[in-house]
Amino acid sequence: MKPALVLAALSMALAGCVNFGDRPNSPAVVYYVLNDSAPAPAAASVQDRAEARERPHALKDSDPLRAEARVESYALKDSDPLRAEARVESYALKDSDPLRAKARVESYAPTLLVLDTVSGSFYDTDQLVFSRSAGTRAQYRFARWTERPGKRFAELMRNRLDLQGAWQVTAVGSHVRADLLLDTELVEFYHDAASEPGQVRLLLRAELVDLKQRKLLGRRVFEQQVAAATYDAAGAAKASSQAVGRALDELAAWLASFQQTPTINEVSPPTKGEKP
Repeated sequence: MKPALVLAALSMALAGCVNFGDRPNSPAVVYYVLNDSAPAPAAASVQDRAEARERPHALKDSDPLRAEARVESYALKDSDPLRAEARVESYALKDSDPLRAKARVESYAPTLLVLDTVSGSFYDTDQLVFSRSAGTRAQYRFARWTERPGKRFAELMRNRLDLQGAWQVTAVGSHVRADLLLDTELVEFYHDAASEPGQVRLLLRAELVDLKQRKLLGRRVFEQQVAAATYDAAGAAKASSQAVGRALDELAAWLASFQQTPTINEVSPPTKGEKP
């Protein structure tokens, strides 16, 4: 029975069903992104995007900010399927520039509800994603994130905003009534390996909502491209953390601009000698 299993595994490997390696130039299953050559002019709403994620076989618009991608798989043959030294490496996604100390949070600071970061189904995995050519995506066979990028990004984002002290940061499930809501989506997050050593591309969409007035205060897209130091999963993981840190820098600065808005700071700070 065991010889039969070994022969079956070798057959799958030679047929291209298995990728042995942690480098983007190792043969792997490649996923092709299906694009619409004539996208609709109107932008999709948050509700429309949520419904699109629930519908099966959703096509991807050529504008990467509009809808989910439908992928078609094409298996490439593995030229060296018997790499005995292959092993799984796990990488932790980090904030490359965390604040050293937490700033004081005033009692009158607005309460910000930070939702979990959502991501497309292809990126909602613990495997590192790379691309050898435009319109394609693949996954490292032996490289893993310790946590899925969307969940980890939300944790790093809450930590960064909390350390700044400008907001009273809370998450879903808290019994605190929030003033504002921050909704984020990790649209793209992969190692662009079209040329060595490649670069990590991160595309984040953010929306800030005033919960009291039920009003959208702003929407912005943040894009980062960070060169990888090495042409492998380790280089991609390090560049990914740098891209996350830079995206959080821009996100925090963008949110700070809304604190000058009178509708956000409805509660005035206490005067000297007055108890809050």
